[in-house]
Amino acid sequence: FQQSIIVCTTLTISWTYDPCCSFPCQHQSVCTSPDMISYQCDCTGTGYYGDECQHPYLSTRIKKWIKPSKSTTHYILTHFKWVWTIVNNVSWLRKTLMKAVLAMRVSSVTEPSPYRGLSSYPSWSAYINDTMYVRTLPPVPTNCPTPMGVKGKPELPEISVLLEKFFKRRTFQPCPQRTSVLFPFFAQHFTHMFFKTDPMKGMPYQWGDQLVDLSQIYGHGEKRQHELRSHVNGKLKVSLVDGHEFPPLSNQTTANMSNINLLPQEYQFVFGHQGFSLMPTFLIWSTIWLREHNRICDLIKEENPAWDDERIFQTARLVLTGETIKVVIEDYVQHLSGFHYKLLYDPELVQGGSHSFHNQIHVEFQLLYHWHALMPDQIEFNGKSYTMKRLLFNPEPVVKGGLKRTIEDLSNQWAGQVAGGKTQGAATLHVAGLAIKNGRDLRMQSFNAYKEKFEMKKYTTFQELTGEEEMAAELQKLYGDIDAVEYYIGIMLEKRRSPQLFGETLTEMGSPYSLKGLYSNPINHKDWWKPSTFGGQKIMDVIKNTNLQSLICRTVEGCPHASFTVPDGATYRLPSDKQDVENDRTSAILIERARNADANKYMWTQDAKPNSIPDKEL
Repeated sequence: FQQSIIVCTTLTISWTYDPCCSFPCQHQSVCTSPDMISYQCDCTGTGYYGDECQHPYLSTRIKKWIKPSKSTTHYILTHFKWVWTIVNNVSWLRKTLMKAVLAMRVSSVTEPSPYRGLSSYPSWSAYINDTMYVRTLPPVPTNCPTPMGVKGKPELPEISVLLEKFFKRRTFQPCPQRTSVLFPFFAQHFTHMFFKTDPMKGMPYQWGDQLVDLSQIYGHGEKRQHELRSHVNGKLKVSLVDGHEFPPLSNQTTANMSNINLLPQEYQFVFGHQGFSLMPTFLIWSTIWLREHNRICDLIKEENPAWDDERIFQTARLVLTGETIKVVIEDYVQHLSGFHYKLLYDPELVQGGSHSFHNQIHVEFQLLYHWHALMPDQIEFNGKSYTMKRLLFNPEPVVKGGLKRTIEDLSNQWAGQVAGGKTQGAATLHVAGLAIKNGRDLRMQSFNAYKEKFEMKKYTTFQELTGEEEMAAELQKLYGDIDAVEYYIGIMLEKRRSPQLFGETLTEMGSPYSLKGLYSNPINHKDWWKPSTFGGQKIMDVIKNTNLQSLICRTVEGCPHASFTVPDGATYRLPSDKQDVENDRTSAILIERARNADANKYMWTQDAKPNSIPDKEL
């Protein structure tokens, strides 16, 4: 009798799990279980009703009937070029459409998000805790039969197996969108201002301000900012190399840099971000923006001779913020979109409405921004090829070649293909592994759950996901159910959507996060966006007329051609075999030790806080 009681109790416990594990509540309604036996669906604000929020109201039916699908919208924007040529040249049409784009895209991102870190319900403690990223969807409940709730197998595939089968690059494939290497290097520098994962605690902890604040240029916090300033006419400190301005050297400032001792004294540049010594590509964009800041300071001083150092500096920073946002939207995001319609940066489009001028970084955004597959196996500087490994802590190719030659070289070299699987280079393969692990630690919902959240049609087969048979069959064996595919696996293995760089899901998710973050900057508010904020109309016009090419022409000698797209007619060729071995100023031993240090893995992934990494690890 006692045994039977024990057995029954054991069986009861083993089969008891949160009924919300099956995600019974439809259309983004909230599932709660008061007793771990039954569940309730909160349909508030969804446009649906019923026990599981399965029935649409009439207004919802009408909206769904009128609103075009994601695929239809994409088709329209990437075809009918003659129509878009007209739209792009009629100012009011272009503005009207951009306002509609912002309304549709930005509304997809809930802000403030009710979920932060590992929290599965709203709380005040989570809301005010800015040391963690927020999240778009809550985590999978903790006591579910499978990692994705009830779908799929009890255990997820080994990460090493996934990397070998689906991520490891066999042969470099150039980007079908004709993306140049200049593009990922711009992205790498730009995103380090808001992706700042804590390297010691890991995801979801972060140490940034979660907005476009140019902290990768000016430093995080007042102390570092002042260490980088000359305190003369608002300008930043500089060093001179052959008469050209570069960031200051370590003997010119007290600002610290992570692992700067790995570099010779003449290459110990100091940047706004402490980890930028890692790659010479950070030197490129840091130098460009430093030169632009000091140039803008001269313009402000000329227009406002009575202004002091502090006001000139602060005003120049706001000007560069505007320039950054404009280049990102009209050059960078434009390239990502593949649209014939020309995207527009015009703060007046979000003024006077309900637009929020506050931003939060979502873990989903941080993970989908792992585009390391864009990096080729080798990069050519000044006629010599370098592997990723040989570029670590080695700014010499940029300094010796000069920015003019460097920009030209990078604009003419092909970046790699990202979408479709088997595209990750050996130097950054571990980054994909860390992203998969982060997704699991965060108990992220399935890839299909995110497609549904962002109003895309869910996949029903693995072949639909990959667009081919071989990987689809392997994924079927490992996951068992299409609804059990992990978020990061799905966005990286999804078939490419022409004419874009990525698959449908990464693009449709990345766009709202990006536009929300860019347009939520306070300079876009009506009380900020005015000539007096920027030192006068003449300087405000600099922002309005800035693009990638004009920025380069203003800051780089000789006005080299700069483009995120390789030139028309250019064909991909293998890099030169000539290696800059004899002139490599960085010890191969130090490079290897730095490459293998666990701490630097965070540098490769996102923006770690390098000064918290002990030097002894290197």
